[in-house]
Formats: sequence, C-alpha cells, structure tokens
Amino acid sequence: MANKTQKLNDVNLNIQARISKLLEELTADMYERNQTMAIALLGAITGHNTFLLGPPGTAKSLISRRLTAAFEVPKYFEYLMNRFSTPEEIFGPVSIKELKEDRYIRQIDDYLPTADFAFLDEIWKSSPAILNNLLTIINEHTFRNGKEIIKVPLKSLIAASNEVPPPNQGLEALYDRFVIRLFVPPIEQENNFNHLINSRLSSESPSVSPDLIISYDEIEEWRNSLQSVTLSDDTLLVIKYIRQKLISKSEELEVYVSDRRWQRAAMLLKASAFCNGRTETNHSDALLLKYCLWTTMDNRGAVQNIVTSTIESCGFDTDINLAKLDQEKETLDNEVNKELYYSKDIYDVVQLNNDKDYFEVTATFTRKGYERYQDESKIFKLYIPADKFKTHEEFNVVDESGNLFNDIQGTFGGQGSCELTFSNRGYNNYNSFTFRPNILCKKGDKKKNINKRLVSSLAKSVKDIRQELTEVLKQVEEKSIKYKKHLASPFVTEEEVGTAITGITKQVEQLKLRIADCERLEALCR
Repeated sequence: MANKTQKLNDVNLNIQARISKLLEELTADMYERNQTMAIALLGAITGHNTFLLGPPGTAKSLISRRLTAAFEVPKYFEYLMNRFSTPEEIFGPVSIKELKEDRYIRQIDDYLPTADFAFLDEIWKSSPAILNNLLTIINEHTFRNGKEIIKVPLKSLIAASNEVPPPNQGLEALYDRFVIRLFVPPIEQENNFNHLINSRLSSESPSVSPDLIISYDEIEEWRNSLQSVTLSDDTLLVIKYIRQKLISKSEELEVYVSDRRWQRAAMLLKASAFCNGRTETNHSDALLLKYCLWTTMDNRGAVQNIVTSTIESCGFDTDINLAKLDQEKETLDNEVNKELYYSKDIYDVVQLNNDKDYFEVTATFTRKGYERYQDESKIFKLYIPADKFKTHEEFNVVDESGNLFNDIQGTFGGQGSCELTFSNRGYNNYNSFTFRPNILCKKGDKKKNINKRLVSSLAKSVKDIRQELTEVLKQVEEKSIKYKKHLASPFVTEEEVGTAITGITKQVEQLKLRIADCERLEALCR
C-alpha cells in the first residue's frame, strides 16, 4: 500500500511540473491573466464549468481559446449570445432531409452537442429555450436529438458576461452549475498595461510543446484518480468554519451555497491536491474556495475575505480539544488566585456587637489657633464604618458600643483617606483629623497557612495541561516543517501561500503563549 501511494505521488509530482510549464506556454504574452488561466485549466481537468465576470475587452474569450490548446485536437465551439439567439445557432439547424421523413433531428456536428470545449459569451442574454437545454447538457452531459439521447463529449464550458444573472428569472439552477467564478478586471499594473499597448495582438493559438498537451485518456485517468484523494482533517476544519460564517451572514451578504456546490468545490480541492503530488488536501488547496462560493460582485469581496481570514486563523486540526483546555486553564487560574492570593487589599478592621466591620481610630482634634497646646486638644477613640470606604457620602462615626458621635462626621471623598471633623456644641473651631486605613495584606500578596494538599493538586492540574499543550506544539511544529514544503502550487500565488503559512505560524505562537501561561500558574503555586 505504501509503495502504491509513493508511486501515485511520483506520478502526480510529474503532473505538477508539467502543468506549471503548460501554464507558462498558455499565458505567454498575456498580462495579469496567469491566475485566471490556472484556475480555468484546473476546472477543465476536474470537469467543472467556469464563469468569467468582467467588462468587455478583458481577454475572456482569449482565455477560453487558449485553454483549448492544452488538450489534444479539441472540438471547440464559441458563440456570442444575445436575446435574438435561436437554438439552431447553438445546438445545430434542423435537418431538412430528416424533417421530410417526419423526424425532427438537428445537424449537431460542429455545434455545442459535439464540442469538447465551449465558450458562450454574454450567456445571460440568451433565451430560456437555449438556457434550459444548456442546463441539461451541463448537468447530465446528454442532448436529446429527436428520439435519440446523445452523450455530449463536453469536457468544460466557459461562459462569460459583464453581469451575474438577474434575480427571479429562473437562472439560479444554471448559474449554480458554474462551480468556478472568476472576476476578470482590466489590467491594473501600469508597466503591464504599457507592455500590452506596445505589443502585437496576442495569438489565440499559443505554441504548446507536444509533450505537455493533455490527452483525453489522461483526463479520464486523472479524474478517476481524484477518487483516491481525500479531504484532510485540516481542510474539513477550514470548510466547517467557512460554512458556519457563511450561514450566519447569509442574509447580510445575500449568499447561499448549495450542497451540490460544496460537493463540487471539494472535488476541485482534490484535483488541486492530485495535480500537486499529494493524496490529501491542504490549506493551499482550500484557498481555491474563494473562487467557488460568491454569487454577486456585492458579496464577492466579503466571501473571499471569509475564506482567507479563516485559513489564516485556522492552523492544523489536532486531536486535543484546545477550547476545552483553555476553559480548564481559566478555571484553574481563577482557583489559584482565589485560594493562594488576595484578590483585594485586606485592611485592619474590628467588629462591634452588630457584627459589622469598622476601622478603629484614635482621633486627636487640635483647637484652631492653639495647635501647640495639648490641653486644648480633644482625643476620641472612635470607629469608622468600613462600608463607607472610598464612598463620597458623609457619615457619623460611632463609639465602642455602636452609639453615634453626633459631633463628629467623616467622609472618604472617594479616596483612600478619611477626613474627620469635630463640631464642639455646634462650633467648628477644631482642625480636622485625617485617617488612612492600615493595610494588612495587599492585593496579590500570597496568603499564609494555605492548604498544602490543595496547592499540590492545583499545581498538578496545571502541569497536566501544560504537558498536553507541549505535546500538541511538538506535533504542530513537526507537521509544519513537512507541510510548508507542499503548499506551493501553480493554482495559487506566492502571496496566497503566505496566507496558509500565517495560519500555521499563528497556531504555533498561540500554543507557546498558552504554555507560558501554564508556567506562570505553576510558578504561582510554588
């Protein structure tokens, strides 16, 4: 089994190099269309149809014509559709000879029913009669010609328009069959534009090396081989999160992805993995989902951002439930701090017969103008309600029995110190006295006389979590070394590969932060 897998990988690696060279020749003298051609080629290999959205004059038809040069002797059909187009122009004229024999049969040679590849420009401008037949051809790969049902050899259909199909026109089913959707804008880079206008017209039939051309037998063999490619757990995790986000924002973005579209998009990812020498998908393949899930230009950017951001944040799927470990670690963090350390400042207080906490104070009030004379001072032993600490309200103090001192008022003024005033028989002729509560233990100080068994139990629980996280980190780091070597692909750009790597790097960093936090908790338990 291992030898069979290795042999398949070797064959696929040859396919990867071959496709990369093939794309170079297909896109020669074209500007900013490499990615579009690469995805369209992958779609043709997979058996998927491609929709090109963009303004006129952006090389949409040229992409389709050049794509056919990748395959052996292709029968190619192309048509610019409009509201006056008739079925005869697409599917072939009715045979007059057969009609005389009372048989309604079309002459389909050189028309869509016999084409290997086809390009239909301005597809949504066509009539319902054409589009309904087109749906059958795309969906079932058959065409009814009179009483005979003909198997259509169509390998891939590329359609183009400067708009998506209008809503409520019954075109949703047909649009859903175009699994790949690519936006083709005008050339953006100034140097590329200058090269374009200074060069001769691009050839519709590029020169392709014979050893690079893909035969129909190979297409059949490759498509059968896709069944041996699996969606990795990492890819399934990415799809899960993307699907959840799209469902949660379906009304906001007005986007719906059918089960059929998900299934065919998954096949595209498998085809990418196969063509890159792998027997299972990875993050690089998952990036192709951004070409499969949007429906309009209004939601295209948001959907593609969801795909990219999900892959950036996802990392690898692991056997350990990190969310559960995080919850356990947070619980331990709270318990460690609660049982071992003071969560707030502890002040020196006493309780009177009403079981309330008070600050015990010996207050000395000096008479104004007689500060140097002790016999002119008034000294009281009094008690300040602790619940007034750091409030703004004024209050009366009490004596040891809990009786109010009517002549002495206090206020903390929202601060940590209390100002006491003494009014002797209603006359305010004494200086105020300031009292600051005495802190016995500061917030964060370790408690004394802690239950050693409890401390040992907490430390062990934290250590167990740290060891689990360390094992996950080891697995992720070992996997990432091998994984990064297999992210390069002719179907994604270097920048996109960087997106996939970012997700893995973030996961490593987050695991290290979790481990460091466990080490912090272990240190607190010592």
